[in-house]
Amino acid sequence: MEEDRPLKVVFASPAEHFTDAAPIGNGSLGAMVWGGVASEKLQLNHDTLWTGAPGDYTDKKAPAALAAVRKLVDEGRFLDATAASSGLCGGPNEAYQPLGDINLEFETSNQECNSYKRELNLHTAIVSITYNLREVQYTREHFCSNPNQAMVTKISANKSGQLSFTLSLNSQLNHNVRTVNENEMIMEGICPERRPTLQKSGMDNASGIKFSAVLSLHMGGAGAKAAVLNGQKLRIDNADWVVLLVTASSSFDGPFIGPANSKVDPVSAALKTLKMSTNVTFVQLKAAHLKDYQGLFHRVTLKLSQSSTVEKASLEKVGGTIKTTAERVNSFQTDEDPSLVELLFQYGRYLLISCSRPGTQVSNLQGIWNQSITPAWEAAPTLNINLQMNYWPTLPCNLSECQEPLFDFMASLGVNGAKTAKNNYQASGWVTHHKSDIWAKSSASNGDPQYAVWPMGGAWLCTHLWEHYQYMLDKVFLENAYPLLEECALFLVEWLIEGPRGYLETNPSTSPEHSFIAPGTGGQLASVSYSTTMDISIIREIFLAVISSAEVLGKSDSTLVVRIKQALPRLPSIMIAKDRTIMEWAHDFEDPDVHHRHQSHLFGVYPGHTITIEKNPELCQAVANSLHKRGEDGPGWSLSWKMALWARLMNSENAYRMILKLINLVPASEQFGVNGGLYTNLWTAHPPFQIDANFGFTAAIAEMLLQSTLTDLYLLPALPCNKWPRGCVKGLRARGDLTINICWEEGGLQEALLWSDKGNSVLNLHYGGQSTVLRVSGGNAYKFNGSLQCTETWPLEA
Repeated sequence: MEEDRPLKVVFASPAEHFTDAAPIGNGSLGAMVWGGVASEKLQLNHDTLWTGAPGDYTDKKAPAALAAVRKLVDEGRFLDATAASSGLCGGPNEAYQPLGDINLEFETSNQECNSYKRELNLHTAIVSITYNLREVQYTREHFCSNPNQAMVTKISANKSGQLSFTLSLNSQLNHNVRTVNENEMIMEGICPERRPTLQKSGMDNASGIKFSAVLSLHMGGAGAKAAVLNGQKLRIDNADWVVLLVTASSSFDGPFIGPANSKVDPVSAALKTLKMSTNVTFVQLKAAHLKDYQGLFHRVTLKLSQSSTVEKASLEKVGGTIKTTAERVNSFQTDEDPSLVELLFQYGRYLLISCSRPGTQVSNLQGIWNQSITPAWEAAPTLNINLQMNYWPTLPCNLSECQEPLFDFMASLGVNGAKTAKNNYQASGWVTHHKSDIWAKSSASNGDPQYAVWPMGGAWLCTHLWEHYQYMLDKVFLENAYPLLEECALFLVEWLIEGPRGYLETNPSTSPEHSFIAPGTGGQLASVSYSTTMDISIIREIFLAVISSAEVLGKSDSTLVVRIKQALPRLPSIMIAKDRTIMEWAHDFEDPDVHHRHQSHLFGVYPGHTITIEKNPELCQAVANSLHKRGEDGPGWSLSWKMALWARLMNSENAYRMILKLINLVPASEQFGVNGGLYTNLWTAHPPFQIDANFGFTAAIAEMLLQSTLTDLYLLPALPCNKWPRGCVKGLRARGDLTINICWEEGGLQEALLWSDKGNSVLNLHYGGQSTVLRVSGGNAYKFNGSLQCTETWPLEA
């Protein structure tokens, strides 16, 4: 493995803000490491800590409201239809909650430390902190182990007996802390039954999800002592080293069982998990952690700069001080250091491994990291771009296992969404809207119809099922996934209605979070009309996925597939507006916000596949015009989406311009804005912090270097040759169960290596203006030169 790439997020001081702290996680348990010298704070999160309980996501009044809205839309009364659509809105979703903090108070507040360094090493998923006090060097290591389901901290000094501190636990939620003995503490607490608001803390004693964190202490040193303080804290004196183990659990027992009915005891569960590590040494814990983590992380390597000169200038001490990652971000506009792009690409993969693993909850708007009982947008899974973007890198960037929580979540949405479809829309199948929570809320949110009235969330999610099969060629997976896809398509077939234009239309229909100027109203804004471009694009994508899946599974003669084949040609076409952009709505409405953050109408290009350069050159030009019209500014996730869209259009120059836009330092103090960038810990900003753009960036870089269908493979389709003239990427995945290595020199392809474990296919291989046909047999590797000539083939066993 190429471990010569440093891949470190570096800080020269302790964190002052949440977004300065370093994130670690094992999928469900997360922590933010602040790295203070006088006092260290480790903020804990557990992915199952949410407010509320299972809800009723049906509304018996909705069918009447739907009929009224449809009539108003048919009459062209879009302003009235928008107002009437409030009858389709439901209740609020619940909010993600923080677990609590571990506080370590050292008696060093009046002493000056020097040589301070805090870094997150992506190769190891370990945060390390070093500093000197007088003649003593102190070291801390923090990681979250997936095999042992624990957070592990080791604190040590290079001289004996130098570690003395007080240890405590607390939480913003209702909780109590007790010490079992001088080596163990337990915190128990409960989440609010209802979500807190900014006005009301909601910290009542209601029946919410219960939780527990257990901390175990191990130490060494001849004079080491531990004692209990006031029954609630631990005091450690004169130790050589200390190891802390933290496990956590909750009473959450799935989205359909309320906290009051849960039989899960979080204290027993946390203690049982801790017992797995009781007789395991720190060295063993670390080795198991590295084996697990590196088995995922080291599948992909990226080099965008061959010379180490740039990196050394970037990473080594400058004038005796460390050059921090924040300083590298600040200087990117002038030095355009490609190794920082490598770091940000791999950081997305690191974060995904850390917040989404088999058996965990789905990665939310902040992954798993949250310090507030009222996080922005409740940190809820948001289905009109953000949740999907979280999982864009899983397949191309070789982390397919990390996608499993998404499929588990979709299965739960399918259960609740079937009730919503039947009761609210009198339709078969299942549906969900723009925002959900741990209880798999499937009904529309409360609030403005421009975001709430959007029954396409489940359909967009279902595109991930067919994508997973295309990459993995796992027929068993497809057989298991097909019922969910089928029921989603069944809802869409019934949701489509005969429209006045003779097409099958969606009504009501919104373009997520966007409005138009309603004709004849003197400039008033409406959001509800019919057959927005995004609606039809998603439906077309799902219908084609069902047809393709049915062919694989031998179900092409099913009634649903026949209905879909009849419906497909009756869907409205994507239209080009008078200004030569893609029309966002069925009418060429006047857009009051041409720089709107969403690119919903461009879905068919990316992440969809129904608009391609080969088949739809005129539409692709209109997509490019649309992107220029939208502009280059926007929240972090919007920049990442634009970057991926430009890459799919094979426009390297504009894709790279989005990189320049995103790699821009955002002040931690900015509460809300629409110009995205990066925080000092490389998290992406809306602002505030949203993790989606980290994942979108990683996926977009992969898209610049490799694109694929089941029949075509495009090497370096959007490589900015003048920026990254030499480089190599290894381990990317392509559709058809292919793994690819690509190296280039002087802006041109030098060598490509591809292999498949089980796929057998005829592949069109493209680079630049060249193409060649390759027959791929599973179990063989194929090497190509820059002219796409196959120079070597060998069996993988060799």
